[in-house]
Amino acid sequence: MHILITGGTGFIGRPLCASLVKQGHSLTILSCRPHLVAELCSTAVNAIASLEELSEQIHFDAMINLAGEGIADKRWSDKRKQQLLDSRIKTTGQLLKLISRMKQKPTLLISGSAIGFYGDRGDEFLNESSPASASGDFAQQLCLEWEGVAREASDYGVHVCVLRIGLVIGQGGGFLHRMLPLFQFGLGGRIGSGQQWMSWIHRNDLIRMIETLLNSSHLTGVFNATAPIPVTNKEFTRIFAKVLRRPACIPVPAITLKIVMGEMALLLLGGQRVIAQRFLDHGFKFEFEHLESALSDVL
Repeated sequence: MHILITGGTGFIGRPLCASLVKQGHSLTILSCRPHLVAELCSTAVNAIASLEELSEQIHFDAMINLAGEGIADKRWSDKRKQQLLDSRIKTTGQLLKLISRMKQKPTLLISGSAIGFYGDRGDEFLNESSPASASGDFAQQLCLEWEGVAREASDYGVHVCVLRIGLVIGQGGGFLHRMLPLFQFGLGGRIGSGQQWMSWIHRNDLIRMIETLLNSSHLTGVFNATAPIPVTNKEFTRIFAKVLRRPACIPVPAITLKIVMGEMALLLLGGQRVIAQRFLDHGFKFEFEHLESALSDVL
């Protein structure tokens, strides 16, 4: 297949591109740093800096939309919120514009989202049919708008798969990369009450999920991308410390987190207990079902 990928140089995109190239697919990667694509992904891919470089005659079998600034990379000022919105919604809108002028439309668009769509839901089990909460927090609004734009591709006859991704565990990045130094020095601990749910997924399984959607043209709609056994923050802390063989007895009070992080603290103090029901129903086999094996593999 000829596949267009946005966000191909990111934490998920890099190993995804490597896997797809190995399988013989032809890739075009949109990047704000096209000169680094060969180094970060593969010398076998084509890099572009703008979708406007592509003519209406070009054909892609599929598009994978993973573009977006890291939601927890910086404190949420009004300016930062706009950057987070623009990096997702504007890029997705540009993909729609490209699709609209292409003579031959792609068959499939796989567009990223996040389980923040559901809002903070306590102990409630959530699958793909669960609605968004009425909380209206920023992370949820970001997902709602992002998904809404992506779904417009169906107006051009494109099959759309929206992937609501959980906390991704992998080497060299992601949320684990930020937590690791504290835990390595024995300064880790539960966050707030520790009762909030963390729905996680190993990066290898996430890549296999994307490849499953690429190879299953009958699958469309929303898909949760999370491992089958979510854990509470308290349990995550215990297992993380066990794998590192370090103590983790210094909790972070909720009030401290709110002072330091402001509104962004909701990402850590809230949670979702998410099940990837549609992938399970499709017979998807996880390489990493349990958190301890996933952390051991990465660490």
